[in-house]
Amino acid sequence: MKKYICYNRDDMILRDHLATDRTVLANERTFLAYIRTALSLIVSGASFIKFSETHIVQFFGYFFIPLGLYITIVGTKKYLNVGRRLKHLSEFKSDKPYEPEKNPEE
Repeated sequence: MKKYICYNRDDMILRDHLATDRTVLANERTFLAYIRTALSLIVSGASFIKFSETHIVQFFGYFFIPLGLYITIVGTKKYLNVGRRLKHLSEFKSDKPYEPEKNPEE
């Protein structure tokens, strides 16, 4: 999925740059949500194993820990893939600052 590769940074206007920045921030926010979910599952699993005396609850503990690790791997892969696709848009390569176009009516 090379959705963002077809855009050239030099042809983008301010609105496009801001949209790119929002997309980068959304990617980071989604990654943090994956990590938060994974840590919650791992801590819950460890708590279930350590503090529960019933076997069914301990079984869920042993299930939650690998599930949390799996979610960490999936979230990291998705974050890196989207970041790689957005990298050429988010790097600023121009030396001149942005100057808005003049309105011909002024």
